[in-house]
Amino acid sequence: MDRFTITDRGYDVSQVNKFVDNVISHTESMLEKMKKQQREMDDLKRQIETYKRIESDLRSALFKAEQASNDIKKQAYDEKNVIIEEARRNASRIINDALLRAEKIELKTDTLERNMRIFKKKLKLVVEQQLSVIDEIEELDLK
Repeated sequence: MDRFTITDRGYDVSQVNKFVDNVISHTESMLEKMKKQQREMDDLKRQIETYKRIESDLRSALFKAEQASNDIKKQAYDEKNVIIEEARRNASRIINDALLRAEKIELKTDTLERNMRIFKKKLKLVVEQQLSVIDEIEELDLK
């Protein structure tokens, strides 16, 4: 800082006024910078609040997506169990139907085999009777 020149009435008024004007100018400049910085800080605070809201919204959306994913997985698991149970019931029904058919076929086969034996016996009996008749005819012819 420069020293003021001393005059008869004290310090040189023009130097003092110039210094005061310089201090005022410098102070106003500093105040303007502070106001600008305050506005920038306010803007940054608003941006931070906006980002915090966005972050909160994203967290909420992520949580809901996780819940939906878990719900879908549970539904898929339950549906899988229902499908498996239905498939087991269908398989049991098909197997039972096949066993019933096999049993009916076996009964028919047994009946056919029995009928075939009876038919063979009757045919044999008829053939034997015919042979007996032929024998009788031969005896009659010979006598």
